[in-house]
Amino acid sequence: QVQLVESGGGLAQAGDSLTLSCAASGRTPSSYAMGWFRQAPGKEREFVCVIGWSDVYVSYADSVKGRFTISRDNAKNTAYLQMNSLKPEDTAVYYCAASTYYSGTYASLYDFWGQGTQVTVSS
Repeated sequence: QVQLVESGGGLAQAGDSLTLSCAASGRTPSSYAMGWFRQAPGKEREFVCVIGWSDVYVSYADSVKGRFTISRDNAKNTAYLQMNSLKPEDTAVYYCAASTYYSGTYASLYDFWGQGTQVTVSS
């Protein structure tokens, strides 16, 4: 089993930056994609971004493109989400996910999930 633990959430003002981390542990696969999703109150979980094992492949939701950057350090089994120019509509619980074979936008196709970290952006 793989455990994912997110950290770095908190309170921010519009225009601020935050960096989230997601550390993987346990029986991690030899290669796996890592993605970030978010869920705002009353809304469905939505795709934010994903990065492949080799860093070559990255994909972002249009809503965060140009503001958020995903990266990873495979030696540390950790993925990062640098969030710049935060907006109140970025307020959500942010979840890290990992998949051995999938690196797309459908949450249901990810194998492992973290518990989530709250990000709140005030105007």
